[in-house]
Amino acid sequence: MIADYKYRLATARLSVQLCFLGLLVGLLASGLIIAFELAVAQLQALLWREADDFTQLPQWMRVALPIGGAAAIAVMIHFSRRQYRRTGIAFVIHCIQQRYGRMPLGSGFNQFVTAILALISGFSVGREGPAVHIGASAATLIAKRWALPDNTMRILSSCGVAAGISAIFNTPLAGVIFVLEVILREYKVHYFLPITIAAMTASVASRLAKGDVHLYSDLELTAMPLSFYPLLVGFGLALGVLAAVFNRAMIHTTAHTANIPLTKRLLAAGVITAAIGMVIPQAMGGEHHVIDLAHQLDSTAALLGLLLLAKMALTIAAIGLGIPGGIIGPMYGIGALAGGALCLLLAPWIPELLDYQGTFAAITMTAMMAVSLNAPIAGLLALVELTNNATVILPFLLVSLPAFLLAHLGLGAQPLFLKQLDIMGLGYKIPPMERELGRTGVLALMHSNLVSVRPNLPQEEMLDLLKSAPDHYLLMPVAEGQQLISLHSDFTDHNSSPLSRSDIPGVPDTATLAEVYQLLAPDRRGMVYIYHQQPDCPIGLISWPMLYNYARSSQS
Repeated sequence: MIADYKYRLATARLSVQLCFLGLLVGLLASGLIIAFELAVAQLQALLWREADDFTQLPQWMRVALPIGGAAAIAVMIHFSRRQYRRTGIAFVIHCIQQRYGRMPLGSGFNQFVTAILALISGFSVGREGPAVHIGASAATLIAKRWALPDNTMRILSSCGVAAGISAIFNTPLAGVIFVLEVILREYKVHYFLPITIAAMTASVASRLAKGDVHLYSDLELTAMPLSFYPLLVGFGLALGVLAAVFNRAMIHTTAHTANIPLTKRLLAAGVITAAIGMVIPQAMGGEHHVIDLAHQLDSTAALLGLLLLAKMALTIAAIGLGIPGGIIGPMYGIGALAGGALCLLLAPWIPELLDYQGTFAAITMTAMMAVSLNAPIAGLLALVELTNNATVILPFLLVSLPAFLLAHLGLGAQPLFLKQLDIMGLGYKIPPMERELGRTGVLALMHSNLVSVRPNLPQEEMLDLLKSAPDHYLLMPVAEGQQLISLHSDFTDHNSSPLSRSDIPGVPDTATLAEVYQLLAPDRRGMVYIYHQQPDCPIGLISWPMLYNYARSSQS
């Protein structure tokens, strides 16, 4: 028997069950991500005292760690199955758009381990990419445990993504908007509430584990006078150029190295990181160390400019060549360095800028991510939640909007994640009709009043059953699935059997109406049977007229 809650989940509506599942995804995802962060912290503690500060290490370790880490990642990926080798946010987008959010669980394990290796080895990658993948994998675990409908699976994977962002940065609302802007690229109420619950749950769990800490609430952000607002637009234009250059360089690197064996690419990333790390160790690792430097008043424009170039090169080398990790964290570092360097560069002519260096650096920190990833609202909310300061809202808009317009409309910058999918040959586009029908499960529409008969039943008994059967249909199991039996409609041949037999395709009860549409749309007629667990257990029928009428009513 099918549980009643599955019928409720099959509809494209908000339900208590859906919200409860969002809560469960938030709990499981946050638990896995906290374990991930603890593993990184404990391993980093064995090597140096302060996370992300590679200046404390001797030079030989700054060389050995990236090369050794790349080799270890290459070995692990080499011995993994091919379907488990892809990781990261771009792959999660592909799975949510094309696979209803079903993640290969082996790739989640790979992401967990290889991301730890990348983070402790000094690569310029962030933690949010692995967290997003781990969160989506947690949703797959829950969906498999209860055999949930596929339309629910897509929502739960989105819950896992929001939980991942929230658990890493303690930014629940930014995590929700990131999912709507970047992952789903649409807004539905029955999406929004479960995703919000998952993000809130992950944030609470993260605060219980790490304390109620906003990562950058200790930054001194001074409210800007109105006279500085025109200067913010200038900063935005400069940031737009930087974002366009970064995106183009990242896409170029990814595209032109895609055909090189992965092992060679990983080792090349290790060598590049080691070479730059020998000279500029401050640029190694995640974003926290460089963000601190960008806010320090004793930094110089030359130092921050050099760090900016090094951080961009390390990030492009790591992500572009296939090191498993996130890109949002490094973008925060790049943006902060750009803002701090611009302030110090202009300070000889505008000395008052030094009083607002930290504010400029904080604004450009998330504006860089907002422009590069096509996520302006998520960038704004991330800034407010990271700094616990709402005075930066209008200054952020004055920076990010000119930057966005210049980068995308003026300089032709392209969204990074979608271009990565294009390069990898992974789809993310869904036809509008299939997108709409994919929101509803087959349990919500199927006609369940059917009569199933045993094979080789005498014709006379079939005729008797047809008289009382709903809609005058019978189902009979055959080797390929099920056969639909109805009364013959051709009355010209009096010698033929009065029964019409036709093999019909079947889909599981977890499928969506989009899968039914794909089977019936070529001929615009026919039926599909729905089965529970095995094809020999039919539970309902969906005809083309039923599907057509549903599609028309949902669009009206």
